Amino acid sequence: MQNTAAKVAMAGSGIAGAVCAATLARNGISVTLFESARGPGGRMSQRREISEDGRELLFDHGAPYFTVANPDVLSVVAEWESRGLVAEWKSNFGSFDCSTNKFVNTEHHKLERETKKYVGMPGMNSICKALCHEPGVESIFNVGIGKFEWLEHENLWSVMGLGGQHLGDFKGVVVSDKNIASPRFTAVTGLPPPLDLSLAPELAQLQNIPIHPCFALMLAFNDPLSSVPAKELSFTNSKVLSRAFCESNKPGRSSTSERWVLHSTTEYAEDMIAQSGLVKPSKETLSKVGNEMLQEFLGTGLSIPQPFFMKAHRWGSAFPAASIAEVEKCVWNEKKKLAICGDFCVSPNVEGAILSGLAAASRFKSLASSL
Repeated sequence: MQNTAAKVAMAGSGIAGAVCAATLARNGISVTLFESARGPGGRMSQRREISEDGRELLFDHGAPYFTVANPDVLSVVAEWESRGLVAEWKSNFGSFDCSTNKFVNTEHHKLERETKKYVGMPGMNSICKALCHEPGVESIFNVGIGKFEWLEHENLWSVMGLGGQHLGDFKGVVVSDKNIASPRFTAVTGLPPPLDLSLAPELAQLQNIPIHPCFALMLAFNDPLSSVPAKELSFTNSKVLSRAFCESNKPGRSSTSERWVLHSTTEYAEDMIAQSGLVKPSKETLSKVGNEMLQEFLGTGLSIPQPFFMKAHRWGSAFPAASIAEVEKCVWNEKKKLAICGDFCVSPNVEGAILSGLAAASRFKSLASSL
């Protein structure tokens, strides 16, 4: 795609990668971003489905919202808010005990209700979409990276696609995918990891980051669930469900139907993956998961009707169970101008991913003159 060396190649368009790319571009460092999916967002992507009767249904099937406490991230989010990219979601929170089929109240739940929650407008992917199209960022979708090769004599990175095609040579690389140097990449794709661990000693940390998988179930109902007094639920004493979110209750969303997203427990997702493996789940597996999660929801005794639409999605490595760079906030090799960023570096949430993306960008900003 390119004959001359561009500045920085970015792998992944989740929030960490998108924040890093936009920050670099604003500081005069051009970025070429590669994303294997059809659009940006990663776990902040939005799913578009069409029901049997032709209705368009949109779901934030990954991160339902995010919270912020760090001052640096607060200033970033304030700027997004001024651009209309995010808004506060004043959700009505409730915790449901599946052993008694009753709502419960604790100090933790009081804190949940008081925490300010942000959502992307009009979808969670809107933030990444805007950042990936800022001046100085060239975003290329439907292109997965198969190999990063370090050219020692040229002091450059050569980037290859999954099909072996040459995507370009770059003076620096940022990777926001925790599986890029992990055996998990091979388990899912059957291909060797794109980033060889021997390229930099810091990469050893990426080899086996523990993760918590999760299934998401998207549901659409003709009428509001008036028997459910909260629009955001956490479940206790359920082996199947952990949380539920009313998608159509968020600001900027269509309310022509009532849409919910249910998240499974880690335990349930691990059991299903143990049965089916890490390869892309079959329609039969997703149908089984969907039915089991729906039955658990219907079994709450909350008089929930049958949905007119349902579809399950697997987040195979959804949430990192460890932070590998809590102090540095990213993994950095100065000699090769290689940065690794993501929520797995700081904390397993959107705020952690933003902080890590900012940290990776700051490493390159300090070397701008040599790029």
